[in-house]
Amino acid sequence: MFENQKLHKKLSEIQIKLTEQENWNDHLIFNELLKSKNRLKEFLDSIAKFWVNYNDIIDIINLAENESDENVLNDSENELIELHDKVNILYIETLMSGKADLKNSFIEIHAGAGGTESQDWAEMILRMYSRWGESKKFKIELIDQTEGEEVGYKSVTIKIIGERSYGWLKKETGVHRLVRISPFDSLSRRHTSFASVSCYPEVDSSIKINILEKDLRIDTYRASGAGGQHVNKTDSAVRITHIPTKISVQCQSNRSQHRNKAIALEMLKSKLFEVELLKEEEENKKNRGEKTEIGWGHQIRSYVMQPYQMVKDHRTKFEDSNVNSVLDGKIDNFLKAQLLESM
Repeated sequence: MFENQKLHKKLSEIQIKLTEQENWNDHLIFNELLKSKNRLKEFLDSIAKFWVNYNDIIDIINLAENESDENVLNDSENELIELHDKVNILYIETLMSGKADLKNSFIEIHAGAGGTESQDWAEMILRMYSRWGESKKFKIELIDQTEGEEVGYKSVTIKIIGERSYGWLKKETGVHRLVRISPFDSLSRRHTSFASVSCYPEVDSSIKINILEKDLRIDTYRASGAGGQHVNKTDSAVRITHIPTKISVQCQSNRSQHRNKAIALEMLKSKLFEVELLKEEEENKKNRGEKTEIGWGHQIRSYVMQPYQMVKDHRTKFEDSNVNSVLDGKIDNFLKAQLLESM
């Protein structure tokens, strides 16, 4: 699975570049080389630990078989399965070679038509991604929210801060469909709800996105939702529209209009960068003769709670009958299946 000789050679090449004077003079290049060296070294160390653990478990299994110790055998086989899963994740992360795969990510969720049903579904999706992020020890920041009339959200945006969060979530863009017996229907009828998800990477100083001030329309408005009287009584919320592309972003997470404007501008740069990434991806697919699909309006996954229980990804055909577990953030298998298919 891993070509250690090539990886060690690559590490040596990076270490040599770090000693070259011309790279010392370029702060951005030097930092990127240093990050690459640290990531590669961490990966090689992890592989070395894997082989030590693997050989230890195999030795224990051999001893347990000789002594017919079923309990030790079962425990060791479970450890082997856990080790296999960890190596699979490590393998996928090494394949994340896109320009933005290592970046933090923004997740933007919009409820579809259907009022309360879809707004509640948007909140369920928010919880799913938040729980997933928490399981990875990532930090979750609420950036913007427009609450529903009764429950849930009309729209909500979060930032997931953690290495490779965009690499993991970049294929989640699309329409998510829920089928269930509505808790809001007095006749207990089955309802279908939709919500769209958009994932885009955070742009940092290593990525240059030029935005002309004349191309921006900046609006301020009164913030809604939680935050106290100060938030609700001042025009602290900011909406920025990029006129050439008609891309719009908004932020109301802070009491400071200046801070909200800075975050909104950061989000706009991220969205514009995502547009460029998608153009490159579509061009590469065309060159490879692959069929392209429009992600934003494309239904990617169904979550069926009635009349049977099943979560199905319509791209990879991967399924999981434990809907509650998936909605509780256990989506790694769906993410892995999609990433492996696209690599």
